[in-house]
Amino acid sequence: MPNKNGNGKTDFFEMDQWRIFRIMAEFVEGFDRMRKFEHSVTIFGSARLKSDHKMYRAAEETAKLLSRSGYAVITGGGPGIMEAGNRGAFLADGDSIGLNIELPFEQKPNPYIRTLVNFHYFFCRKVMFVKYAKAVVIFPGGYGTMDELFESLTLVQTGRMPKVPVILFGSYYWHGLLEWLKNMMLKDGCIDQNDLHLYHVVDDPKEAVKIINDFYRKGKKQAKK
Repeated sequence: MPNKNGNGKTDFFEMDQWRIFRIMAEFVEGFDRMRKFEHSVTIFGSARLKSDHKMYRAAEETAKLLSRSGYAVITGGGPGIMEAGNRGAFLADGDSIGLNIELPFEQKPNPYIRTLVNFHYFFCRKVMFVKYAKAVVIFPGGYGTMDELFESLTLVQTGRMPKVPVILFGSYYWHGLLEWLKNMMLKDGCIDQNDLHLYHVVDDPKEAVKIINDFYRKGKKQAKK
């Protein structure tokens, strides 16, 4: 039997069989809205870092350089690093895309988004983050950012998405985690040596963009051989 909400009315969207249609609708809208942005870079990072934080400024500059190199910039659409990414793309007159998520505390889209797509389900949103991304740049962040980092690495590692540059920005922040990967995961055989080469660590926006551009220039040269 369908559940009753607080007003005693039947909430059909709480029924799994009806929920499927809402999930389908989110995928259909996402694919329809995002398909023209196939030359994109996704920027991940904390929603809590303010505009005076050095990583906010670095994310904004990175997005500017990406836009000037012809990439659309995709973020989660909220504040912090997401806002910085959209802001950089917006100020460079590039494609600035926000994939916003409905949360209990109501995340509001930042004002620098040119294309906004709203999601109820995290997993639908996650697909859109990586499906059209030619690279992923990950700035310091919390649990959500760690989830996005390891999902990106897992998809590349398992071949479920094409190999793309995965760039960790801010060596000071990632140092401890990367040492743990080497000294614990690798040592115990949970990953192999090649898995430590799935990512790059940078501290400069120009270096991040260069890695991405060089990756695709190399690919074009190899394709011509």
